[in-house]
Amino acid sequence: MNIHVTYGDVTELKAIKESLTDQQLVLMELGNEAVLIQENEGSAGFAEADSYTVLDASGEIVNGNYAVFNNIPVTTEGREIFEQRFMGRARRIEDTEGFSAIRVLRPLESDTYVILTKWKDEASFKAWQNSQEYADAHQKRGTEEGIDQKPNIFSRPSFVTTYLKVD
Repeated sequence: MNIHVTYGDVTELKAIKESLTDQQLVLMELGNEAVLIQENEGSAGFAEADSYTVLDASGEIVNGNYAVFNNIPVTTEGREIFEQRFMGRARRIEDTEGFSAIRVLRPLESDTYVILTKWKDEASFKAWQNSQEYADAHQKRGTEEGIDQKPNIFSRPSFVTTYLKVD
């Protein structure tokens, strides 16, 4: 399974979405920036796309009104360790109220992995961040055992982007 993501203004991406009616597409926006997400077995249905292999998935990507993209640049040396960490995740997020979907994405042409989560709304995501389950899932962060303390894993700091579903 693959995920393809393209960015632009909402009007431009709506036109692309309307031209690909046979595809599973999700259009989301934040201010003046919009994102179009396509999940399929093949290549992107649009010219400019960041493409990823789905390493792990749960839930339906079309569900949820709030998307969180945790963008994590990983070095070539760190890929195996990083992927093992996410493949061994506790899977507690799936039981969280308001959770819709998760995709762990390996980049095809860059160094930036994406952990994409979809939520019913922003409040559901914030509740997850403040939950004991979140604390348990991230309990090794900042400790000797934490992946963030391993040398040569991250090429630069990670960053988060969020979007709201376009009706």
